[in-house]
Amino acid sequence: MMNTRSSALAVLLMPVIAVVMVQGALADPANGQSGSAKLQAALADYRRPAKVPAPKSNPVTADKVALGQALFFDPRMSGSGALSCASCHNPGLAWADGLPKGLGHLGGRLGRHTPTILNVAFGEPYFWDGRATTLEDQAKGPLVSSAEMNMPAADAVERVQSIPGYVRMFSQAYPGQPITIDTIAAAIATFERTVLSGTAPFDRWVNGDDAAVSDAAKAGFELFNGKANCSVCHVGWRFSDDGFHDIGLSSADPGRAHIAPGIVQLQQAFKTPTLRNVTQHGPYMHDGSLATLAAVIDHYDAAFVRRPSLDTQMHPLNLNAEEKSELLAFLDSLTSVDTPVTVPVLPH
Repeated sequence: MMNTRSSALAVLLMPVIAVVMVQGALADPANGQSGSAKLQAALADYRRPAKVPAPKSNPVTADKVALGQALFFDPRMSGSGALSCASCHNPGLAWADGLPKGLGHLGGRLGRHTPTILNVAFGEPYFWDGRATTLEDQAKGPLVSSAEMNMPAADAVERVQSIPGYVRMFSQAYPGQPITIDTIAAAIATFERTVLSGTAPFDRWVNGDDAAVSDAAKAGFELFNGKANCSVCHVGWRFSDDGFHDIGLSSADPGRAHIAPGIVQLQQAFKTPTLRNVTQHGPYMHDGSLATLAAVIDHYDAAFVRRPSLDTQMHPLNLNAEEKSELLAFLDSLTSVDTPVTVPVLPH
């Protein structure tokens, strides 16, 4: 039985317990399965769920989605009138911004890389350090931050209330509820829950189309779940455990330790990002310091910094050039061709 400190540490390190027992399944003869059966069992752990989660307090409706989409793309929701949520989460850039670190109010450089919001409905908690426990909380953060959109809550409400079209949309989406920073954030979060990656070649392979991915990608999948050690953190259909790990980047950013100080394992620990459409949302890592996926693989292979907070799963992999190429082929199979998003006509 865990003591109180151990239990609290487990919660901080892994808020969502989603460990998939895939690693080693492809190579363990003790389980009595054929190679094909082992492969199918491993693939099943990465099958896309049928339903998108939403809280009972804010169920998804078409009116909420339409309202949230308008707010998401509306630069009037920033203090300068020049930034919208879509400025950093651009659908044309896999819902990120393509920059090492984001740009905020009046072009100021932010401290971290902008993560994609693809499949964000599944990913609690939010931000690189997990400081927002719900998507509704996450939606408020950049809006009111003086460094980002610089729109204080009272100003956001006043701005929305001054636009008749928004008043009508709120009355339809949230009948009987006032326009508040909470309903504004709830609408944005509802739209964000509809931002989903499409069917990738990997998904077709999972569903039985053996020709959907190359032999190199299949070999990369075995490496991913074996020698390359990727699946200890990148688990499930989104390829993320939603936990926090120090992976040995050279950075002064305290990461999760800023939210929960005093725990060695949380020093410079950041949330595991999704690998869905990963070829499209570089550069990589919380600080945008690695420009390519090849550089990411090299980092995990041996280039990480050894220190007390380093995740215990980090160790030299000794991958050869062919194995690295196969991993890249597998990662490429996770990218879907998605339907272009139409920017909505904004209310007046």
